[in-house]
Parts: sequence; C-alpha cells; structure tokens
Amino acid sequence: MKKKILILCTGNSCRSQMAEGFLKSFDPELEVYSAGTQPSSQVHPKATQVMAEIDIDISDGKPENVDTYLEQSFDAVITVCDNAKETCPMFLGDVREQLHIGFEDPAEAVGTEVEVLNEFRRIRDEIRKDFYQFYQQMT
Repeated sequence: MKKKILILCTGNSCRSQMAEGFLKSFDPELEVYSAGTQPSSQVHPKATQVMAEIDIDISDGKPENVDTYLEQSFDAVITVCDNAKETCPMFLGDVREQLHIGFEDPAEAVGTEVEVLNEFRRIRDEIRKDFYQFYQQMT
C-alpha cells in the first residue's frame, strides 16, 4: 500500500522541500507533500541549487500552507524545524505517526557565497542521511 507523508517546517522553502525531494528519489511510489506553518513566497534558490548538484530537481516546488492538509490522513507527519514542531497544528485526518527530525536552517547561514552554499550542502547531506534512515525503518 502506498505511504502518504507530510513534511512540515516554518517557511517550506528549504529543509522540507529537500526532504520531500529525497523521499521521492528513494521511492517514487511514496506520496510525499511538504508545507509550512508560515510559508515563504518561493523555494530558496540555494536549496534548489544544492539539490540539483546531486540530480534531484525541486525547482517546481511551491511553498504551501499546512492548512491545506489538515483534514487529510497521513502515515507520517514529520516536522523538520523546532518552530514547526512547537506550532504543529492539530490534524483532523488520521495521522498514524508524528515525528520530529530537526535540522538547522541553512537560510540563516551568513558568510561568503561559498560558505553559505557549503552550509546548504551540509544540511542537505544531513537530511539525506536522516530521511534515508527514516525511509528504511518505514519500509
């Protein structure tokens, strides 16, 4: 049976978009969505860039509001930032499992262009490792 997963963060512009991209790359049969408690206007360009470096295209991603999903059922709802964990709304649909797999926000990185990109890469690689672990446990 196809698993349905929602990944939440505040802006839905970096971490949740990358996690969605990874889960879809691990298993195209998964039904994966991401949303934010306060969605940004666009996916962060550097998130798109560092994912493209590893051949995962998230350029068509669009930050969405979590309210869109509150009445749906999910096998798992995963928060990837502390703020989303604290403000995670109550879901009216059936949610089998709620998890928190937290990451620092690469959008807050400061420094040179190279330093900021390296921070996005570090977070990307952490997300890949932790979400692959989640995926293996789930299947």
